[in-house]
Amino acid sequence: MPHLAILVSYSGAGGVERVINLLAGELAQKVRVDLLTIKQQGPHVDGIPRNVRLIPLTARHAWTASSEIAAYLSSERPDVLLVAKDRAGRAALRAQRRVDSPSRLWLQIHTNMTQSLAGSGRISRAWRLAAMRRIYPLADGIVAVSRGVRDDLIRECRLQPERVHVIHNPAIPRDIEQLAQAPVPHPWLADPERPVIIGMGRLTEQKDFRTLLAGFARLPSPVRLILLGDGEQRAALQRLADELGVAERVLFAGFRKNPYAWLARARLFVLSSRWEGFGNVLAEALALGVPCVSTDCPSGPSEILDGGRFGELVPVADVERLAIAMQETLTRPVDAERLRSAASDFRVEVSAARYLALLGLASSTSA
Repeated sequence: MPHLAILVSYSGAGGVERVINLLAGELAQKVRVDLLTIKQQGPHVDGIPRNVRLIPLTARHAWTASSEIAAYLSSERPDVLLVAKDRAGRAALRAQRRVDSPSRLWLQIHTNMTQSLAGSGRISRAWRLAAMRRIYPLADGIVAVSRGVRDDLIRECRLQPERVHVIHNPAIPRDIEQLAQAPVPHPWLADPERPVIIGMGRLTEQKDFRTLLAGFARLPSPVRLILLGDGEQRAALQRLADELGVAERVLFAGFRKNPYAWLARARLFVLSSRWEGFGNVLAEALALGVPCVSTDCPSGPSEILDGGRFGELVPVADVERLAIAMQETLTRPVDAERLRSAASDFRVEVSAARYLALLGLASSTSA
């Protein structure tokens, strides 16, 4: 049976860890999967699939993990090592150079590098880019989770285009419909007279929930807003809701292991991010037939919503345009079945099949 190893750091409540859980569990139905972890922190640790071989590394940071990665490659010799996230990828590439192993090494990049490095100092940004430009070409290939991420990688890291491939995230689990049918998790979602908008993600500057709150404040009073997620901006966002006079219509519900029971009952989902790598939650909302509004941020939302065919796209941080789009979508939502059909490309089984083919693991996995 083909042997695939996946290396990732479980370091928070972000989308990468959740994507790896879904992908690893699906791939393990076809190939042998080892899951090497740097750290095991955050709510997604509980979701690590049981059909993989879990190998926790003792290193607490990617930059100290190279020796353990090298030892693993030397002893286990998997056909492919797939590495999620930049720092872990660079550590793995350094490790590979130290051992005689036939393993092919692929990087999986989830973020728009230009945007994620924009807040760094000039020297820090230059150092990171220099490191990526030097070491990324050593990989056997790179998977970008959106066309926008691919284009950005090619430009910023000066990579050959043929070495960077796009496979959209496996955002939609096989059991999403079953999970969505869980009991109503909050009374607001059972009140047909008062529409609920949902925003979801880490409460950070990147997700720009300040703009969502400001736009929501312009909507009529019957409408309510639920934010799913936690982060360092929670207290500041709660203060802003109070200042805007909408605190009684906004629920900060925190991180939820089953967000689908919430999302499926929303009248509208809004993504207000300044940047993304893909935008998993947009795909999840489409799969549940929930109308969407999103910022046209780099990268992902425009691909998921097909340039606005399946949901309004508005400029980043534009409160007025966001408020108008939310009101118009609440008034004239896109047909739910049309939205569900648009999400088929983002299902976990579709993504997993594409990984097996790209990594050269598909030919011997047929039943």
